[in-house]
Amino acid sequence: MTRDLPPTSVLLAEIGAAHGVRGEVRVKSHTADPEAFQDYGPLHDDRGRTFEVVSARPLKADMLVVAFKGVTDRTAAEKLNRTRLHVDRSALPDPDDEDEFYHADLIGLAVETIAGEPVGTVVAVPNFGSDDLLEVRRPGRSSLYVPFTRAVVPTVDFEARKVVIDPPDGLLDEAGEPPAGADGPDGPAPSGDDDQ
Repeated sequence: MTRDLPPTSVLLAEIGAAHGVRGEVRVKSHTADPEAFQDYGPLHDDRGRTFEVVSARPLKADMLVVAFKGVTDRTAAEKLNRTRLHVDRSALPDPDDEDEFYHADLIGLAVETIAGEPVGTVVAVPNFGSDDLLEVRRPGRSSLYVPFTRAVVPTVDFEARKVVIDPPDGLLDEAGEPPAGADGPDGPAPSGDDDQ
């Protein structure tokens, strides 16, 4: 049984296949330093279970081999496949760069145009394969997907709890539907040179 995660919950890692016979699993980390996902205290999943890392070692790029407390055999490890591990935003440090944001910090911000016209509210920060997008819920209309780049989103004002966009022609008239079959992450998202 799953439960709704709090809006301040940040995705740090995802458990993959079992690795060996002693309960270890492959874990894909979403932190800049892959091994840092274990540095923020116990992790939790969307079923309310808590996970404590006993050991972690690099496997490749952003993939680790991890042993969790209480998971001691392959059968138990296999049951964890596709488990998403979260931590509350309050456990994470503030980003070092002013152009880096945690998705959880953006959720709930009001969105308005540079002319001050209200657009909606940020409800998600999906990535369907290239750049991050802001999913903006508009009252009485379908969601709008705004490219999260400096050109389109010149201002993120946390004190005023708003995002200011400079929408390209036609953006506010489109349905803004995501690509078919897309499923993007919601974890920490440091951006590239041209992104927010």
